[in-house]
Amino acid sequence: MAKAQITRQNCRSLALALAAAAIVLPAVVSADVLGAESPRQSGVAHRLDADTDIALPGGARLVAPEGWSSRPVEGGVVLTAPEAGSDIAIMGRGETDPAAAVLAAWAVYRPGLVRSGEGQERAAREGWDRTFRFQYASPDGEPRTVLALALGKGAGWTVLLYDVSAAVEERRDAQIEVIFNSLLPQGYARETFAGRKAHRLDQERIARLAEMIETARREYAIPGVALGLIQNGRVVFAGGFGVREVGGSEPVDANTLFNVASIGKPWTTLMLAKQVAVGRFFWDSPVHTLWPEFALGNDATTNAVRVRHLICACTGMPRNDYGWLFEGENSTPGSIIATLAQSQPTSTFGDTYQYSNLMAAAGGFFGGHMLFPEMELGTAYDRAMQDLVFDPLEMTATTADFDRALAGNHAAGHALDVDGKVAVASQGLNLASISTRPSGNHWSNVNDILKYMQMELAGGLLPDGARYIDEGALRARAMPQVTEGLNEHYGMGLKIDRQWGVTVIHHGGSAAGYRSHMMWLPDHNVGAVILINSDTGGVLRSAFRRRLLELLFDGEPKAEADLARFAVLDRQAVAGERASLTVPADPVAVASLARAYRSKNLGDLRVYEEDGRTWFDLGGWKSEVATFTGEGGSTAFVTISPGMSGYVFEPASRSGQRVLVTREAQSSYSFEEVR
Repeated sequence: MAKAQITRQNCRSLALALAAAAIVLPAVVSADVLGAESPRQSGVAHRLDADTDIALPGGARLVAPEGWSSRPVEGGVVLTAPEAGSDIAIMGRGETDPAAAVLAAWAVYRPGLVRSGEGQERAAREGWDRTFRFQYASPDGEPRTVLALALGKGAGWTVLLYDVSAAVEERRDAQIEVIFNSLLPQGYARETFAGRKAHRLDQERIARLAEMIETARREYAIPGVALGLIQNGRVVFAGGFGVREVGGSEPVDANTLFNVASIGKPWTTLMLAKQVAVGRFFWDSPVHTLWPEFALGNDATTNAVRVRHLICACTGMPRNDYGWLFEGENSTPGSIIATLAQSQPTSTFGDTYQYSNLMAAAGGFFGGHMLFPEMELGTAYDRAMQDLVFDPLEMTATTADFDRALAGNHAAGHALDVDGKVAVASQGLNLASISTRPSGNHWSNVNDILKYMQMELAGGLLPDGARYIDEGALRARAMPQVTEGLNEHYGMGLKIDRQWGVTVIHHGGSAAGYRSHMMWLPDHNVGAVILINSDTGGVLRSAFRRRLLELLFDGEPKAEADLARFAVLDRQAVAGERASLTVPADPVAVASLARAYRSKNLGDLRVYEEDGRTWFDLGGWKSEVATFTGEGGSTAFVTISPGMSGYVFEPASRSGQRVLVTREAQSSYSFEEVR
């Protein structure tokens, strides 16, 4: 079934996303499919009115999120998401063998599992002596992630059972991270840099940072990286490593443009802050009174939306990216606003962090409209950004104009092909994202981003001492609006991280073929930006943040070990995914397809063959597809072209009509045969 592939991708994403977290997730291994038995009732569940510290009988401790339900069971607790049917169970077990401990835990939580499978051990950390992971195929017909972790400390084990639907996984991602990151053994204290003075980023420390970047380039097949560092108002490094395109010789430098994706969100909110500073509107101004064309869901929801809600990731709006990604050639700022008018949040304002590119795009279009109400929304946004942000900060190279960017010194995007080899990625998905560019689709370079961060660190002052923006309006963007993880919050287009005892303001970016990250420490007057021209750079992005703090504060050297550990995990995941695919696609399965499909939400899909390979053409972008067979024996199709891989299509039939079904975490879409 397609769910098997979806589950495998979710687990790989979860593992890589937790590269710097308390729990290390080793590579995926197969085990039995879980049955549908209900969890055993061992105690009365009660809803948590606040984040709650829980101590397990074995001594481990964790934080249970507000709004979840807690139910005691033998040796521990079952935490249930506000949406019933998704649980995380944590239990202390006395068995000496990790597989036996996991089997016993399942017997408490979910009777009926025949065996626990063979877990794979990985190097443990954050106080644990050993870590084993057990991965299970999800039940047929249901996209969800099911896994078990056995965390060893001394003679016993703490077992975590993870049984969460894909929809809840997206909706409650921040709260799930709180559980994972807070699960620590008895007596362990996480490292903190609080109270330490930052070292000067001298040549020796910069060289050690560069060494990690070069290691990552080798381990993750990254063609090129650009790096910028600023300290006490002075640029201490701006340069590049490697090449702009695999197989080429042109080097990356501080002027090389990368697609920086969501790094653009803070620039969009800066444009809004400039208008707040002069009183054109305020963060708590009702949007619909200033922009009557704006609507969200229904009248009650629309009336509740304030300016800050557009860019706080706190309104409960799900990502719902497929609409504009699949219809990229037809998507416009106007169609984005029309889509929002038909959308309803899936949780209440402030309840949980949900990252919404559509809402952030609306925030940018709102700001442009307030300045230039007679202009088309996209044009108004571009003009507002140029006038209020890029020109005053002398960010002369930064642009949302793809033609301009691609005509000069730019880095090509890269991704792995189906066989795990690095290749140039298509710009199709990035071109499809132009209509949502306020949420992030700009091209920029290290030199321009350092100018922006210099202003942030100076509290709104320009290098000549002139005031660019009122400091209060500027700093409001970094005030927490919603919890994003343990000691992590989202503000207005900015993330606030205090997990290591120092405040780090940051934001990352992910576009097809590119990864990026910028961060600054306001209390220590240090900033950094890293731009990467490969999808494989995600782990480097996370490790870079940790490594910089290690060098600044003499921290425990963990970042480089993370890079090495996850390089192995990633290669195993890629190999496992490749082994499950049939390339070229199975001709029997291909023969059962219609040649043309249409979705009322996602537009047209055309199937064609070229040189013995099968392609799905979505209009704005296209990809070769492979086939894979799930646990139940059914075959599905998955896109495999570099930069566009991982979209799953399940063949079905309705009233004799052929259908292809694709799923986003909280949504399902059908392409119906065109006759």
